[in-house]
Amino acid sequence: QVRLVESGGGSVQAGGSLRLSCAASGYTAGSNSMAWFRQAPGKRREGVARICTGGGNTYYADSVKGRITSSQDYASTTVYLQMNSLKPEDTAMYYCAAAKVVGDCRLTAFDVWGQGTLVTVSS
Repeated sequence: QVRLVESGGGSVQAGGSLRLSCAASGYTAGSNSMAWFRQAPGKRREGVARICTGGGNTYYADSVKGRITSSQDYASTTVYLQMNSLKPEDTAMYYCAAAKVVGDCRLTAFDVWGQGTLVTVSS
């Protein structure tokens, strides 16, 4: 059973940086595509980044391109979200998600979720 635990959230001023981590367990590295989503208060959940395993690419929401990058350490099955030049509108609960999909995962409905980590960006 896949289990995801996020960490690294916190409060930062606009322009600052944070790195979120998602420790994944219960699956073989490379067998799951991973993703980061976020949900701000009163708003719909938004996909931030999708890391498609098995030769797939990483896809980012237009709102974060150039500022946020995601990477995966396959040895430890940890996924990272490096967030730079943060803006107040990046304030949200950030969730890590997984799906047993190899290849293009842009339309994948991720079905395993972590508990989330809160990011607050002040102006």
